[in-house]
Amino acid sequence: MPLKSVGIVQLNLRAFNYRNASILRVATRFPLESAQDPDVGTNAVGSYRLSPNSHFSLDVKQQQDGKLFPELVLERALDREEQPELQLAVDGGSPARSGTAQITVLVLDVNDNAPTFDRTTYKVQVPENTPVGTLLLQLNASDPDEGPNGETQYSFGVHTSDSVRRLFALDPRSGEVRVSGALDFEESPFYEIYMRAHDGGIPEMEGHCVLQVEVEDANDNPPEVLLTSLLNPVPEDTPPETVVGLFNVRDRDSGANGDVSLEISPGVPFAIRSLQNHFSLVTRDSLDRESTSQYVVELIAQDGGSPALTTTLTLLLNISDVNDNPPRFLQPSYDAFLPENNPPGSLLCTVSASDPDDGDNSHLVYSIESGQVQGAPISSFVHINPDNGNLYAQRTFDFELLQVLPVSVAVRDSGSPPLHANVTVYIFVLDQNDHPPTILHPTSDSDIPAPQRVPLSAPPGYLVTKVTAVDADAGHNAWLSYRLLPQSTDPSLFHVSLYTGEVRTARALQDTDVVAQQLIVQVTDNGD
Repeated sequence: MPLKSVGIVQLNLRAFNYRNASILRVATRFPLESAQDPDVGTNAVGSYRLSPNSHFSLDVKQQQDGKLFPELVLERALDREEQPELQLAVDGGSPARSGTAQITVLVLDVNDNAPTFDRTTYKVQVPENTPVGTLLLQLNASDPDEGPNGETQYSFGVHTSDSVRRLFALDPRSGEVRVSGALDFEESPFYEIYMRAHDGGIPEMEGHCVLQVEVEDANDNPPEVLLTSLLNPVPEDTPPETVVGLFNVRDRDSGANGDVSLEISPGVPFAIRSLQNHFSLVTRDSLDRESTSQYVVELIAQDGGSPALTTTLTLLLNISDVNDNPPRFLQPSYDAFLPENNPPGSLLCTVSASDPDDGDNSHLVYSIESGQVQGAPISSFVHINPDNGNLYAQRTFDFELLQVLPVSVAVRDSGSPPLHANVTVYIFVLDQNDHPPTILHPTSDSDIPAPQRVPLSAPPGYLVTKVTAVDADAGHNAWLSYRLLPQSTDPSLFHVSLYTGEVRTARALQDTDVVAQQLIVQVTDNGD
């Protein structure tokens, strides 16, 4: 620095910089150059004075030769951030002739201040599923040091987890915190992230803060319906209000977004009963497998978000059979017609029944009810196939002995307990022309019948006799007709009524007629 001199006193003190002044200890000494005075003795430099200040004092030492050597003594620690520059004035010489030196103390910076955040805790709320790159906030830390000592960079705390580093990005220079991954409220609704700011000094100093990120829930998860138990198939005799299924519902969202209601599709005989998030599926009406054997049941879960999200669970419920239907014959009765003289084993008819039940409950078995006909078991007359209802003759039937045979046929299913039904089969034996007519009159105890006497005066049409015959057959087979065969003695003398068998004279008798006439009358039935 330039010296200011008054009179003959000249100070050759130079301005100086103490680079580490801000970390010097109190009582540290700084030697100053002595003032130069060509005078000697008492006229030489006699004293030094320091301008008043709060940091330094002046200590003057005298050597044996009488020279004075001034030293600055640090009385109070320096702080560059408080006062970066000090102006001191040292005056040398006494009495009035003196010299003054202006001493400028430049306090150079040392890294004695750590970066300081403007807040110790930052709080931010962010919706989940916020797009990647969204700015959450900008950290702000200050450092009163200068140069590299005051250049602040930001980083995560050393114990920051990898998951946090994947979700959040921190710009080391600007302090901007951005979303770098998919935030999911259901995975973690809250993050507490420790941040640090460090300067570029040696050694570096750092400050800390906490960033609290609260992730706000969005309705991004549909409800889930969890089936815990299900009775399938459901027996058709299940009474109403019977529990056939248990369910839990859940929604990973929270609040109204996680409140779930469960509804059931209309038109099914089932209902939902609820207790908080637990639901039961119950029968609402009576079931009938024969009417509907399977139901498609849809359970619709809906949360309370806006817009609401729904999930549908589809159940295929089968209705199992119980033996609640007896077999039914297709006809109220059956008629079977069998020509007599049939061979044994002839098929008489087939009875048929149906059962709307399923499985063994609909497996039918046919049988003949016990009974007797003409003193013999009815089973000796007919036989039925238990599987298909075919009814067969066990013997040869004779119309002349039995014209109608009523047979009671039973059918039962294979349920437990079995149900049954009965039907009557009427077997009509059809007549065959297996019997010739039998002449009852005139009777004859020998090969020559008893003669019929006719007066010679009998007029034409005179009733000589009546041939009476019967036929054990029936119907057309028993319709009889009579005619006079030409083998008679004089066929022209008599006439036989075709249907009554009356034998009458056809003309008046003559003396020339043979006294004994032989008439041959043929009786014929109408059978084939």
